[in-house]
Amino acid sequence: MIKREMLPTLLQASREYPVVTVTGPRQSGKTTLCRLAFPDKPYINLEAPDKRRFAQEDPRGFLAAIPDGAILDEIQRAPELPSYLQELVDENPAPGRFILTGSQQFELMDRVSQSLAGRTALLRLLPLTIREIEDAGQPLNLFAQIHTGFYPRLLQHRLDPSQALSEYFSTYVERDLRQLSAIHDLQKFERFVRLCAGRTGQLLNLNNLGSDAGISHSTARQWLDLLQASYIVFLLPPWFTNTRKRLVKSPKLYFYDVGLAAWLLGIHTPEQVQRDPLYGALFENMIIMERLKRRLNQRRSANFYFYRDNVGNEVDLIEPEGASVHALEIKAGATITSDYFKGLNHFKKSFPDQWLDGTVIYAGNESQQRTDWQILAWNQMNG
Repeated sequence: MIKREMLPTLLQASREYPVVTVTGPRQSGKTTLCRLAFPDKPYINLEAPDKRRFAQEDPRGFLAAIPDGAILDEIQRAPELPSYLQELVDENPAPGRFILTGSQQFELMDRVSQSLAGRTALLRLLPLTIREIEDAGQPLNLFAQIHTGFYPRLLQHRLDPSQALSEYFSTYVERDLRQLSAIHDLQKFERFVRLCAGRTGQLLNLNNLGSDAGISHSTARQWLDLLQASYIVFLLPPWFTNTRKRLVKSPKLYFYDVGLAAWLLGIHTPEQVQRDPLYGALFENMIIMERLKRRLNQRRSANFYFYRDNVGNEVDLIEPEGASVHALEIKAGATITSDYFKGLNHFKKSFPDQWLDGTVIYAGNESQQRTDWQILAWNQMNG
């Protein structure tokens, strides 16, 4: 079993709140983590039809059967339950009574936030980090890691990535999205998702995306919202400040798991990763998700951004720290060159009041500390 970095965070949250809610993609390890953290709690999977019907048709009776609390898995399958949980934890606000998990981001969070405001800690568990894989004794290879992705089950059982990710997409993504919204043309939807993968690391242009997929702008927006809600795609917003500079206003598109993006692009071997025209974008995707996972695992703010002005000056990742920012450039090359620092130099000169430090994360294997910059190897990030 792979030890998860979020475990201490989850245990601490359970000592502070009567309810802890853990969301994240399907198969990111939520259930395994919660059952490991709370082995004495009853476990109820609301995907099971009989449990779900009980919770939906008689929520008070359902909760009366677990007065000391439980792990309630896939809570979005009984969407009214948080309202009844509110009554229960108000009567007895003992910390750590109920642990909820869910794999739908927006609707679930809205319901939980409304019903359990101030009563629940909200955690997001994404797939494995590089450090978790390394600590588990799994071999690390850059191209193989992009090809395989970071879902725990796939790595633990050494499954064939192409087959496992194909089943993941058809079994979980399409099923979850059908629960959220009626998608009548699955062929067009799959084409849409593959086109999204082809735009990994690019500015989002919904008009072009919809046109290429043969759907309207409104349908493209709806489908993209569904992909965000089910933790498939992630939109990185642009960074703004009070300035006269003309800055890009569109978000950039990434996938929560780089392996799924690679599979959608038709990549079936690590060797194909290295040769693929989108290798640089996939590497950038992996690093941005790695930074996001680390922050989320520590229950820290993860309001990340990128910077780009209208003449092409760019920094791949902006990580706020109070009123200041850390600036990070992500480079898929394995040899450090002066060009790696061009965007950081521009940003530092343009925004000296916001500047904290600059880091280059690259595909090499040796980290360095230079006078002006920190250089981190892809597999040696400690942020």
